Amino acid sequence: MPRPRASYPPARGRRLPYVRLPAWLRRRVNDGLGSPVARAVDRPGGFSPGVAAALTLADGRRAFLKAVSEGSNPESPRIHRREIAVTRALPASVPAPRLLWSLDEAGWVAFALEFLPGREPRLPWRPADLRRVIAMLDRFAREFTPAPIRLRPFVETHPNLPGHWGALSAARADGTDRLADVDPWAVRHLDRLVELEARCGPATRGDTLVHCDVRADNLLVGPRGAFLVDWPHACLGPPWLDWVLMLPSVAMQGGPAPERLLRRLPAGRAAPAEDVDAVVAAFAGFLVANGRKPDPPGLPTLRAFQRGQAAPALAWLRERAGGR
Repeated sequence: MPRPRASYPPARGRRLPYVRLPAWLRRRVNDGLGSPVARAVDRPGGFSPGVAAALTLADGRRAFLKAVSEGSNPESPRIHRREIAVTRALPASVPAPRLLWSLDEAGWVAFALEFLPGREPRLPWRPADLRRVIAMLDRFAREFTPAPIRLRPFVETHPNLPGHWGALSAARADGTDRLADVDPWAVRHLDRLVELEARCGPATRGDTLVHCDVRADNLLVGPRGAFLVDWPHACLGPPWLDWVLMLPSVAMQGGPAPERLLRRLPAGRAAPAEDVDAVVAAFAGFLVANGRKPDPPGLPTLRAFQRGQAAPALAWLRERAGGR
């Protein structure tokens, strides 16, 4: 019998269609790729408000285009510039698309990537797709430790992941926020959660290549295994970090519970329990706090996606804390 269809918060932005790119930019894409675009299929996945399109060129080659303007969202051009820099530096051994062309001009940042065979994992998560992702992340732990490119550590690239429980606790103490919409278990244990997230910095030390945004819409799976796309958040960290940060989204999207999956990755089994606790606490606080905020410009589904992950992240944190 087919599995029932399920509903999840969509990992989708309000993307600009390819045909609405300025004519001068479309000409530059043709020139940069060395052949005119014969067909463009817009792809809705991801939270950027810019273009994401699969291109077929007149000479038969294929590519994947991403482009965003400064007026769409104030952070998106910076994120695209970072992705260009990281992707350009990645060696061919990393399961990621190669950079083919880029442009940063007149308020637009655009780049074209190698077109990879494969599809996004089917949701709810299937065991075969999870096995491919686990094999890929196990390869990262073994082959990309130390990382093959120069990157900053997680504590420098993501300084704002921890600290949200502390901010919520302070707001509750001074009477500016009663936290009426926050999980009652978390409110009762705010002091403990503040202590846990404070250890996130030391817990994330490591020299493995970490993608730092692994989730279904940033993955392609197929006969050749799994590939990771969208690399702007890459950094250095422990070999289990990507897996721990991914697991709440897997649970949200119909996959197994995080604690069960943690043990399936060898690096997850070897991870110090206190370090995993610190990261889960910090990430849950990040999701809870940001899920209470309004949607950023051009990203109408981001907060719902964060709230969707917050529920399994908090349940996992409570499980690891003994449910007290």
